Amino acid sequence: MTRLRSELQRLYLPPAADDADGAEPEADADADRLIDPAGQVRALVLSLGGPADWAALAAVWRGVQADLGLPAPAIAVAGELGFQLWFSLAQAVPVVQARAFLAWLQARYLGAVGGHRVVAWPRLDASSTPPRAVHARPVPGRLRPGGPWTAFVAPDLAPVFADEPWLDTRPNPDGQADLLSRLDSIPPAAFRQALERLAPAAPPAAEALQPPADTPPPAAPAVPAAPAPVTGPWRDPKAFLLDVMNDDAAPLGLRIEAAKALLAQAGPPQRP
Repeated sequence: MTRLRSELQRLYLPPAADDADGAEPEADADADRLIDPAGQVRALVLSLGGPADWAALAAVWRGVQADLGLPAPAIAVAGELGFQLWFSLAQAVPVVQARAFLAWLQARYLGAVGGHRVVAWPRLDASSTPPRAVHARPVPGRLRPGGPWTAFVAPDLAPVFADEPWLDTRPNPDGQADLLSRLDSIPPAAFRQALERLAPAAPPAAEALQPPADTPPPAAPAVPAAPAPVTGPWRDPKAFLLDVMNDDAAPLGLRIEAAKALLAQAGPPQRP
């Protein structure tokens, strides 16, 4: 196993994805291997593109360290996907919890950025039957056959790639391994604490919403138009919530509420 492969294994691949023979699998195979058979992940990826904007994503990179006390995530350039942050968890968590973490990071640090520019993995592939979780293409790798490469980059060099977020040639494997060797995984206790700090505040109690006794009743509001019926290939509430949470066109607040509902179903992260 190469140094680069060893660092990728240390940071991002679940234990079930260990290579018994030390072979170097293809990139597409690795994308599947980022999700273990139990539907859990150690790699959490947040992309900002359309256009690439390191200044905006740098706020997330700095914020998770300064505000949440988490280890720095890896920084990658990924072509049309712009810049990526690759978070590593010491202990795998369910996809639902991973999605909630990324959605709440987006809400906290990228609220002013158009939601269509942000892509988070793992995500739900609603086109498959039944829908299944899919992950990002591993870095480094080719963007397309014969084309440029994705690569991990150092924080001080990230702004250099604002106009062209890719490498024309294959990145040096030892250089990539060196970058990853300086990174640490997020411990389970730190991840639990980050989830608690990022989660939106609970809604106020019903009593707090009641007007004082001497407040005159408000004027009757105009009758709103009937909402469009919800349609789709959903067989149960969980499938519907997953679809809403993964819908980049949906309002961010709605996606967060869907993530909260799913997180409540999944329960808290397991303690080691």
